[in-house]
Amino acid sequence: MQSNNPVFRRSEEFTRSGAGAYQQFGQPQYGGQPGYPAPPAPVQQSGRMTIDSVVQSTAITLGITIVAAAATWFLTPDIDSTEAISTLSGIMIVGAGAAFILSLVNSFKRVISPALVMAFALAEGVALGGLSKFYDAAYGSDASGMGGIVVQAVVGTFAAFGGTLAAYKFFDIKVGQKFRTFVIAAMFGMVALSLMEVVLGLFGNGVGLFGDGKLGLLFAVGGLVLGVFMLILDFDFVEQGIANGLPERESWRASFGLLVSLVWIYTNLLRILAILQQD
Repeated sequence: MQSNNPVFRRSEEFTRSGAGAYQQFGQPQYGGQPGYPAPPAPVQQSGRMTIDSVVQSTAITLGITIVAAAATWFLTPDIDSTEAISTLSGIMIVGAGAAFILSLVNSFKRVISPALVMAFALAEGVALGGLSKFYDAAYGSDASGMGGIVVQAVVGTFAAFGGTLAAYKFFDIKVGQKFRTFVIAAMFGMVALSLMEVVLGLFGNGVGLFGDGKLGLLFAVGGLVLGVFMLILDFDFVEQGIANGLPERESWRASFGLLVSLVWIYTNLLRILAILQQD
């Protein structure tokens, strides 16, 4: 099955059938007998990707992101001066820039590198820690007393993950080619619109996609829904990858895709909560 997702399409094993993915796995060698060539040097076979290996790699990448975000939050100065704002902004921009570059490298790298995936998780954590601290300083706790906006966004993100996974399994959701094409096209379209808004904002001509009005809320809700769709694609790719007998290292590619989707959901949910809190 050919993938449209740039995170997974660089992995040839995702496009093979189960029989072809490990065609030579476990075949006996007949070298040394009359009429047969000499046996080649033994090659150590790697394990196959399993649910456990995906869970382990995802736990590591997510743990790195959380630790990096917490360290950025607690080790940076409180937002009580222009200097503190400049310092935190600089750290957040560096983290976001590094995360963006590493996301491109990981997305288009044919052989996945666990070290680069963990580096992405570290940079993403730094960026999210700075962003979350800004939102907490601006909005803090809401009127209902249910905790800070960051805590609500974190809980909501994990709830979205658990709910999407449950729906995917219990309703036996099947991902078709049209759905894949739609989600990937929508993802790139939203990224393009975001970049356009950033560029226009530098010249004071933004259209309000990141604002606190109705257009900003609509854009954030659309991003949240798209993030859920991205999770469905991630679950489908993991399921297909296990069925096709991927090498165990591909668990890191799956964990990278899942982390991207979770970050996408968290940032949009954070914006939605901030906008609603103002109304």
